[in-house]
Amino acid sequence: MTTRVILCDDHALIRRGIRDTLSDAADIQVVGEAADYGELRALMRSLGSADDGKGGPCDVLVLDINLPGRSGLDVLHALKDEGTTVKVLIVSMYPEDQYAIRALRAGAHGYVNKGGDPQLLVQAVRTVAQGRKYVTPEIAQMLVENLNTPAAGQPHEKLSDRELQTLVMIASGKRLSDIATDLVLSPKTVSVYRARVLEKLQLANNSELTVYAIRNGLVGS
Repeated sequence: MTTRVILCDDHALIRRGIRDTLSDAADIQVVGEAADYGELRALMRSLGSADDGKGGPCDVLVLDINLPGRSGLDVLHALKDEGTTVKVLIVSMYPEDQYAIRALRAGAHGYVNKGGDPQLLVQAVRTVAQGRKYVTPEIAQMLVENLNTPAAGQPHEKLSDRELQTLVMIASGKRLSDIATDLVLSPKTVSVYRARVLEKLQLANNSELTVYAIRNGLVGS
């Protein structure tokens, strides 16, 4: 049985690399690609729904967490609200300890780092297609620690998905106007998110925010 996959990543070269890796597996077929949420929705509609006799637009959606406009976490929430049967595998450049737990809580079936072994991606797609969760040993350890000490954690773990996204983008050197464009939000709205982040983390300005993000591995140094 062939597993049908849709890729959603805003970088064409990365999509090509993932497609080539998955295409080497005889039991996996990439049926479509999208660069953002809008393209993804249009693609999924064109490929059919779960009740059209075709089993839905795909079996597995390989989704980047860092997308323009609606982030991968936003897409997860949207798909969950729609009650879709599509299983989502997050593929991200961010370390597992920053986004994996958030993604799994939001409805993802697995999380893979882009810098990992390409064959792990094939294994992850197969696992997720079978309806099972795919987690690395590192994520499994985090889940256990999370169960043992649910009240523990870093201050940024209490941020909303959008607030965390804003934090990472500011710490990466982006201006508020650029962030507003990328997220398809007004500069005023982004300023509100920034203010919330500073308040929740008890920071005074963007410089302190950047230092915090680097120290906690949210961005590269």
